[in-house]
Amino acid sequence: MNHSQHHDWWRGGALYQIYPRSFQDSNGDGIGDLPGITQRLPYIASLGVEGLWISPFFKSPMRDFGYDISDYCDVDPIFGTLADFDALVAAAHELGLKVLIDLVLSHTSADHPWFRESRASRDNPKSDWYIWADAKEDGSPPNNWLSLFGGSAWHWDTRRKQYYMHNFLTSQPDLNFHCAEVQQAALDVAEFWLARGVDGFRMDVVNFYFHDRLLRDNPPQPPGEWAAAVPHSNPYAKQRHLYDKSQPENLAFLERFRALMDRYPGTTTIGEIGDDRQYERLGEYTSGHRLHMAYTFNLLGHPCTPAYIHGALEEFVANTPGAWACWSLNNHDVERVVTRWQSLGEPDRLAPVLLALLCSLRGSPCLYQGEELGLGQVHLPYSAIQDPYGKEMWPDFPGRDGCRTPMPWAADAPHGGFTTGTPWLPVAEEHVHRAVSRQDGDDQSLLSTYRRFLRWRREQPLLRTGGMSLLPAHEQVVAFVRHSEEPGACGERKHLVCAFNLSPLPARYELLASGEVAPVNGHGFIGSHESQVIVLPPHQAFFGHFVPASQLERTSSSCPASNCATSPSALARSPSFTTST
Repeated sequence: MNHSQHHDWWRGGALYQIYPRSFQDSNGDGIGDLPGITQRLPYIASLGVEGLWISPFFKSPMRDFGYDISDYCDVDPIFGTLADFDALVAAAHELGLKVLIDLVLSHTSADHPWFRESRASRDNPKSDWYIWADAKEDGSPPNNWLSLFGGSAWHWDTRRKQYYMHNFLTSQPDLNFHCAEVQQAALDVAEFWLARGVDGFRMDVVNFYFHDRLLRDNPPQPPGEWAAAVPHSNPYAKQRHLYDKSQPENLAFLERFRALMDRYPGTTTIGEIGDDRQYERLGEYTSGHRLHMAYTFNLLGHPCTPAYIHGALEEFVANTPGAWACWSLNNHDVERVVTRWQSLGEPDRLAPVLLALLCSLRGSPCLYQGEELGLGQVHLPYSAIQDPYGKEMWPDFPGRDGCRTPMPWAADAPHGGFTTGTPWLPVAEEHVHRAVSRQDGDDQSLLSTYRRFLRWRREQPLLRTGGMSLLPAHEQVVAFVRHSEEPGACGERKHLVCAFNLSPLPARYELLASGEVAPVNGHGFIGSHESQVIVLPPHQAFFGHFVPASQLERTSSSCPASNCATSPSALARSPSFTTST
């Protein structure tokens, strides 16, 4: 059975994120569009992913490039039409691909008709659809909340003679989810797209929906600590965001949202969580009947060492029992990983082992366009910067344009085959050398490596849906066991040892637990096993089935089921499991 045809296709299914402005331009205006995505769907299918997530393409004044929406139920003309979107969905489904779209519910554009009505007076039907508050006696904002894009989260409006709240740009007012009509409007937007055939949503800043009704001040961060996923040059990082987001009322709304999704079997939700207690919040938001899965920024920033990754995974395992994560190393908001983690090695050697690690974690992996080509971060001059975040924080933080530059398709075509016009951001010359046309027919290319591994992974049930137990930390290696969730007829479990050398030096990872390890092949990596030692050349991985000695000695006729179970967590914690550098 095709995995993507099952209702739980998302559990372990790999996704590919598209930033539509930069993927493929079909009409020569220099901006990618929906017909361009449709044109490239066979390429996406060839990667071996189950679906794609498309960043916003809704009507928008584009002050934040689509994350400021003026009409949730229509396509912005620069991207095409609703008919183009319907054609994209039909073509994707024909190829066996699922389609997820970006749902930006926490805020709208100031150009949205809802906000125009809300700001018109204090007593109109939508007067409480946004977060309005009176000034303090001295005229200053209601509290100390800050915008992620710099400065106060409050902006004065002369029409109502009140402040409105904006977590991002002043032109992105936050909706008031304490208003029941706003919640229903958000559900109606989701159903509009579900009825058009989308297979799910990536839910932008999903923990930002509700604010503290009492508008209490946020406390400062403890000395030496910073808010997660925020540059230290941004004052937003200096507050503990206890009251401007992650409020308990959000859980009930997510349960309402899940009830809607359940009416459309086979659909899914991915929540983006930015919070100081990221994994704890992920566990909370995906428990019960809320989000299907969520992601945090723990592996989307600095620093990165095997010890850091092991610690992040240790925190994930401890704080998210039963949760399903969506893992990524790249997206449209962060510096590309081969640049961000360049201390670990050069792109062509580092990228494959990072892919193997990403796709072996318990959860669903998500790749970002160009990751499969080894694209690095582009360093743009200030004159080329389009991102309002970058303009505000320059030069300490140059913004997000460096990971949003156009996709290089053809090395011998103008602008790398992205457009016949002038691209909205320049196509990097170093990216053109990595164009799809250069890598497509080369069996040794990075693109071929990605395709080979993703196809192999699709046939590995333990990697798709198994549990995960960490093995001890190591200076060079990240290692864990993926295991079957339920024991077999005699209590035995299947175990897959996964080990990844993230360093440019050879590594040895010693397994002293009693048992046998049988290497698994077909994935393209050359790590090996000698006795109880995993031998890893630089930037290589190893996969092997582990059978504990107790299982080897048993037979189905002589061993009661009660004595046969081997706990994977006990296996990982076993004193006999040790490592050597």
